[in-house]
Amino acid sequence: MTTLPSGFARARHWLRDHPLAFDATLAFCVLIAMICGSFADPGEGHGPTFGTRTPEAFSVLLMVLAASTLVLRRRRPMAVLAVTGVLTATEYVFMDPPAPVVMSTVIALYTVASRTDRPTTWRVGLLTMGILTVAAMVFGSTPWYSQENLGVFAWTGMASAGGDAVRSRRAFVDAIRERAERAERTREEEARRRVAEERLRIARDLHDVVAHHIALVNVQAGVAAHVMDKRPDQAKEALAHVRDASRSALNELRVTVGLLRQSGDPEAPTEPAPGLAVLDELVDTFRNAGLPVEVAGADRGPRLPAAVDLAAYRVIQEALTNVRKHAGAGAKAEVSVVRVGNTAEITVLDNGRGSAAAHPGPESGTGAPDGGGHGLLGMRERVTALGGALTAGPRYGGGFRVHAILPIGARTGEPEPPGPAAATGERR
Repeated sequence: MTTLPSGFARARHWLRDHPLAFDATLAFCVLIAMICGSFADPGEGHGPTFGTRTPEAFSVLLMVLAASTLVLRRRRPMAVLAVTGVLTATEYVFMDPPAPVVMSTVIALYTVASRTDRPTTWRVGLLTMGILTVAAMVFGSTPWYSQENLGVFAWTGMASAGGDAVRSRRAFVDAIRERAERAERTREEEARRRVAEERLRIARDLHDVVAHHIALVNVQAGVAAHVMDKRPDQAKEALAHVRDASRSALNELRVTVGLLRQSGDPEAPTEPAPGLAVLDELVDTFRNAGLPVEVAGADRGPRLPAAVDLAAYRVIQEALTNVRKHAGAGAKAEVSVVRVGNTAEITVLDNGRGSAAAHPGPESGTGAPDGGGHGLLGMRERVTALGGALTAGPRYGGGFRVHAILPIGARTGEPEPPGPAAATGERR
């Protein structure tokens, strides 16, 4: 069963959704109020009395016209205020005592004040108050200080103040809503950005792990197949390296993929991310694969920040993997990690003379397995994400050089575009 409050609520929502119907209802109510007020005689001493006078036909016409214009108060507020003001002033000039046509002007002035800016409200409000108050004082039969004349001044002033207050509150609520919506959009965009960055980071880790260990497994398996018949002991040693490399690959893949688990998963791995502390182990895997690697300089100072330490390790890992895959037979590599001020510089050199297909330049644009791939791109993304710079390209006289500069106080999550020297050469 419908209750009275719910019925009023539905009616209020319907009128809010149909503003023209609301304004027509308001105009009708104002007309009824003006007609009822026109039957009141102000009187003296004990206040107004009803039934002692009736409105003139001209006053009724002015009230009907004034009320009718209120239907358009939202669409043309200034025009409606001008019309109702002229009709009210006309009533004060020609009728005595005047009918309360001023009620329509009060509504129109409130509408203007609630839909314009404050300076406009001040100008229009003072002008309306002055014209109507002077007309009531000059042309009325009552003394200029009578309460009816002062009432015109008070009601028009309150209409201006009330409309301005409603406009200010509406603007305040709109500003709060807009800030809340903007904060919600910003939060969603930030969440999407962080997810994209995490996916990119995991993709780089997977590429580094797979490219490094699978390359070593491929080399050692080839060695084992080559010497299996003539030197079985060396074949067993190569297969042992295959087993170690595959175990390391599985461990690192478990650590990387474990980041995708739920936070409460008890099987989530807890092993720390690799860093320069295990640089010797990384170099040994390449030496076991037949690549001579010399560590010319290794930083022995305090441990680097975790993000910088991991990036340095991955740069060396990917660079040595590229040397093993592309530098050709008889190539040697040299690794250097030094601190210069507030930066860590990682350099990987080789003297290889691989084929041209394995050393495409930036203009090649190849994405073939044996050509330019994602290795240098991943290294560059890692370094620039920390605010550093990476250069990679052929060396004068042969070979390849990878040089990365990582700020020790790096900031993650704010990638910077690489400098012009960051794309001097491409190699997977």
